[in-house]
Amino acid sequence: MRRPAAAALCALLALLAGCAQPPGERPGTADGRARDQAPAAGRLPPVVDHVPTRDPVVFLTYDDGAERDPRFVALVRERRLPVSMFLTDSVVGPGYGHFARLRAVGASLQNHTLDHPALRGLPYAGQRAEICGQQHKLHARFGIRPRLFRPPYGTYDTTTLRAAADCGIAAVVLWRASLGADGELTYTRGAPGLRAGDIVSVPSGDASATLTERTVRLLREIDGKGLRVGRLEDHL
Repeated sequence: MRRPAAAALCALLALLAGCAQPPGERPGTADGRARDQAPAAGRLPPVVDHVPTRDPVVFLTYDDGAERDPRFVALVRERRLPVSMFLTDSVVGPGYGHFARLRAVGASLQNHTLDHPALRGLPYAGQRAEICGQQHKLHARFGIRPRLFRPPYGTYDTTTLRAAADCGIAAVVLWRASLGADGELTYTRGAPGLRAGDIVSVPSGDASATLTERTVRLLREIDGKGLRVGRLEDHL
């Protein structure tokens, strides 16, 4: 009779002490990672390329900050486009004034690292430096701390998510549709064709058309689908 009583007492003490399972450890995650490389899932920001929504909206996102077409500022202002600009410090260089003008007409400025490295496989300290470093840059220049982060090339790992969380990031943003230099959309998964909730990436790079011209063509396609441009931050 003593053994069941002793077992019950031990169980009660374990519950009171909160020591049944160490914080941050989850059953079934014995994959060779150290505990600080496998934090509890609830702490990690979600990774999204599409937002479930009933609103007829898609989300326009622009990477790097290499293209600084002054007509794009006018387009964003005239169309009241709530675009999201994911900025890389080493690419933007002295061009932050252009993005201050974009922000003034309704664009949001988000994090795309300091130097645009492929993050997957890098140590935690390096990934954190890239993400938090750009958080500090954008805060120093604009007084903002972005909630959204896009990893360069769309590559990431669990360490990326942990570093992003520790830098104050609420969501890691990929894309389901990407606009090519030829003006055509390609899709990372699912059936081709824009649908409500899609996140669209407009990368910087060589193209025969300017950023403004490519965006105008894209807006025609969006309008033709009965969709409009939504503010990504309002849905994440």
